[in-house]
Amino acid sequence: MNSGEKWPQRKLTVGLSPASVPKSGSGFDLAVACAVLAAAERLDPSSIADLLIIGELGLDGRVRPVRGILPAVLAAADAGYRQVVVAEQTAAEAALVPGVTVLGVRSLRQLVALLTGSPVPEEDAAPVGGPVDPALAGLVLPGSILRGRPMEKPPELDLSDVVGQDTARRALEIAAAGGHHLYLKGPPGAGKTLLAERLPGLLPPLTQSEALEVTAVHSVAGLLPSDRPLIESPPYYAPHHSATMPAIVGGGSSQPRPGAVSLAHRGVLFLDEAPEFSVRVLDALRQPLESGEVVIARSAGTVRLPARFQLCLAANPCPCGRHSRRGGGCECTPTMVNRYQSRLSGPLLDRVDLQVEVEPVTRAELLGTVDTSETTKAVADRVRRARRRAVARYADTPWRTNAEVPGHTLRTRWRPAAGALTDAERDLERGLLTARGLDRVLRVAWTVADLAGHDQPTRADVQAALMLRTGFVRGRPLAGALAGRSADPDSNLGGEL
Repeated sequence: MNSGEKWPQRKLTVGLSPASVPKSGSGFDLAVACAVLAAAERLDPSSIADLLIIGELGLDGRVRPVRGILPAVLAAADAGYRQVVVAEQTAAEAALVPGVTVLGVRSLRQLVALLTGSPVPEEDAAPVGGPVDPALAGLVLPGSILRGRPMEKPPELDLSDVVGQDTARRALEIAAAGGHHLYLKGPPGAGKTLLAERLPGLLPPLTQSEALEVTAVHSVAGLLPSDRPLIESPPYYAPHHSATMPAIVGGGSSQPRPGAVSLAHRGVLFLDEAPEFSVRVLDALRQPLESGEVVIARSAGTVRLPARFQLCLAANPCPCGRHSRRGGGCECTPTMVNRYQSRLSGPLLDRVDLQVEVEPVTRAELLGTVDTSETTKAVADRVRRARRRAVARYADTPWRTNAEVPGHTLRTRWRPAAGALTDAERDLERGLLTARGLDRVLRVAWTVADLAGHDQPTRADVQAALMLRTGFVRGRPLAGALAGRSADPDSNLGGEL
């Protein structure tokens, strides 16, 4: 009635089929209104027969946006729909789906005018949310929207800001090049968080299909900024250690919602102070780390969400943070140290490819006047070249990074150089590596080879991968093992530990 239409003077029954499928949300409002007008012969039923209509209606007749527009339009396109009507604010998001004509409207009056061929009235756009609380106006919540106010883009972080930490920086480069999970352990102030925050800047931009996947997840979660309908860069999420299981894995009491593992899909999930997280939450990461998806089962049904993310863990060695093999004044008892470190279970750490100990920054490194640190751009260029080598190698497969390839396939189809696995096989026999650990060492070795330009992993590449997993240097100096740029990769091999 507020849109200038007459309400039929009769009892109406609205049926949503199939009745066995649970329905929630306000996205049906606009379609139900059009169905009522068609039943009242105000609209020609044939004009909406093949039209997908999604939108919430306010009592003033204006159309408001709803969550999940992109996945809904993708599903509609698969079902054969070619015309879609949505709120004007979400029209750009819906237009990302190829082969679909999108019509963005501001009100029910505009839609009725378009369907009947009448002049389209001018309308003010419906607000996304209410007014911003002045007390909250200065807050910036990354990856979310504060009462309709788009969040500011965080400043660019450069790897050259990190002082020293050559081994950890190299591990960060390898993690970005191969899509590997990373565990940084060291005392407070060593630079673990600085390194993790710069990992997304080393990753290449998302492909078109990856961008649609990531955007669809954020659309369902209601976290897609109105001014950025397509997310083109890898997402980065760093939840607080007080986060609950549904917040990390996903879920909810009624309608399951994506958690941090899905919001970080194709990006980085950083768990700072990892031992402070709930043990149940940490162990729940094991399944998505292997499968790249998370399955949420509720009484109303089961939801399968993508969760192919790069996990980055950071932890102190003990509660006081000063425990190390070199001493350092740790006041924690051995029992306290063991209890603290055991919060990260063996099965979880076995799924993490790179496990690096971050040493404290020395006075010479911190106060040095000569800056020899590489920039993010220089390292990202090497990462892109290494990824292109991997993409070319796996061109006829569903994989694009070394971290995705099953270990059996690497051992049989893409074999390393003869004798390259000698050290890894010896560690397997001694119980220092599990079968899964051997596969992950081989994946990292392929990434080291890609960064060095090798056609297949050499023994030196495997030794570097082993060092980044176990912390022991085999056969040659640490710098040479990590650099991987010598003309003869086997020239520095000497005695082994």
